[in-house]
Amino acid sequence: MRFSPIHPLRALAREARNVPGVYRMLAADGEVLYVGKSKSLRTRLLSYFRARRGDKQHRIIHESHTLEWDYEPSEFAALLRELQMIKRFRPRMNVQHRRDGRYSFLKLAPGKAPRLFVVTAVSDDAAAYYGPFRGGKRIQEAVRELNDLLGLRDCPQAMPIRFADQPDLFSFQHVPRCHRAELRLCLGPCAARCSEGEYNGRVELAKAFLNGHADEPVRWLEQRMNAAADRWEFEYAGLLRDRLHRLQHLRDEFARLREALDGLTFVYRVDGVDGDDRIYLVRRGTVRATLAVPRTEAERRRLSRLCDEHFGRPEHGGALVQRHQVDEILLLARWFRARPQEMANTTPPARLEALPLTA
Repeated sequence: MRFSPIHPLRALAREARNVPGVYRMLAADGEVLYVGKSKSLRTRLLSYFRARRGDKQHRIIHESHTLEWDYEPSEFAALLRELQMIKRFRPRMNVQHRRDGRYSFLKLAPGKAPRLFVVTAVSDDAAAYYGPFRGGKRIQEAVRELNDLLGLRDCPQAMPIRFADQPDLFSFQHVPRCHRAELRLCLGPCAARCSEGEYNGRVELAKAFLNGHADEPVRWLEQRMNAAADRWEFEYAGLLRDRLHRLQHLRDEFARLREALDGLTFVYRVDGVDGDDRIYLVRRGTVRATLAVPRTEAERRRLSRLCDEHFGRPEHGGALVQRHQVDEILLLARWFRARPQEMANTTPPARLEALPLTA
């Protein structure tokens, strides 16, 4: 069953222009139930009244008391605005921008003995996140190799930690809580088998490896594999070779990730409705500034100053991303992957003079 042609919100929806925009469905108490965007706003809003019972659109409009919308100059602008509003209102009927489960992140959890592990979502915590990347299972295997090689713990965050250089009034003999320390796959920070400085040094080495600044873990495994082969321990050498391949895969995956993030750095021109053309300064997958396409020399100079401000200053590179940037990075990556022709409208910051501007 579809909605009646005299649904009270239908007349309101007909007032919208058929241009890009963002809309909000609100409950009677003012709660924002749903946020959406469209490049043809009026058409999208009227489609809700053709939805059949059981469809998501039917459920949304059935619970809505009123609707609001804002016009945007382009579909890209509407997409960015939609993300901002979803983050602001957290509508309970939105599922888009709940992070795609196909992507994974490497999380470095803080604490006395930081942990390194793979997650499929970024939380609002103090952890450091590396990503996003695909192939979660293979990454998990590779991270396990890195943890084993560097001796980083993989036990629960709440595990009590006691370093060797930590005062112990009772001279208690601490016993490792798992087999990894006994097998020398973990430095054993739970059992005072390493100092805090020793453990944190391994954490820093892991971070340097993921950011492409160190290759010691790969070299260590290569040396062990070659030594085993020299001793004619070919079965053991084969096991080390497989471990090496997994670690090399992790290194190569993060090299591709760093390249992809750096590739999302440019000046992006987007033509808008009614001549409202915009320029977006994009760095490592996030929009740092937005302004109208310059039409005067003063506006051109302002654009140049903004480029110097946002592209000229040093910024942490590598695969590390800030948690508040993750959704926008994924959004921009999807946008340009689905519309590769849009890359023709981008210009490297160093070649700003090549950007076509409005006279």
